[in-house]
Amino acid sequence: MYERKTIPNLNCGLDLIGEVLYGKWKIRLLWFIDQGHKRPSELQRKIPDASRRVLNIQLKELEDHELVSKIIYPVVPPKVEYSLTDFGKTLIPVIAAIGNWGDEHEERLRSLILKRLG
Repeated sequence: MYERKTIPNLNCGLDLIGEVLYGKWKIRLLWFIDQGHKRPSELQRKIPDASRRVLNIQLKELEDHELVSKIIYPVVPPKVEYSLTDFGKTLIPVIAAIGNWGDEHEERLRSLILKRLG
């Protein structure tokens, strides 16, 4: 498992939100859990480019930051579901606003990203 070697800078809200949401799939995971996709297999289908290992690591980090809760049902095979905590639900309007900004500037952003890759 990854072990952090430096202490994060936590001097302002942007530092804190970056620390909590840093990770390629975390915003999508929060969004999809809010939309009702609660099982790890459902989340994997919604984010096929991510490996199961990476999704599990990022879900664990979201759980550690008290944004999601994990329920393990005592059945065979084990059934796991994730849900947003009340604290996690407070991020959904922020994520929606970021998504709306991306939608409003979709063509420009896509063009700039593709230009940089080319």
